[in-house]
Amino acid sequence: MPELEQTLIDAVRRARAGDWDGAHAIVQQHEGDARADWIHAVLHRLEGDLGNAGYWYRRCGQTPPGTESPQAELARIADVLNGNPQHAAAGPRSAEQ
Repeated sequence: MPELEQTLIDAVRRARAGDWDGAHAIVQQHEGDARADWIHAVLHRLEGDLGNAGYWYRRCGQTPPGTESPQAELARIADVLNGNPQHAAAGPRSAEQ
């Protein structure tokens, strides 16, 4: 697995474990990558800053998930990063792909 995917999986793991600051620091370093921006959106949902979350959803080309919990969305992002074909179409693609 490429290094960036591993780094973003670490950000998801940190977010799911409650390390908001650690996850946020990672995604800020990769701003502009649609997958990092998607995680960034979910982090701001977790924070309760829905306006900022909306900004990041627009940047990554995602629609806010409605009733899906942030934890479930993070699990879905992890599936996409791990190449799960069931969810691959649901996630944004990086410029490298």
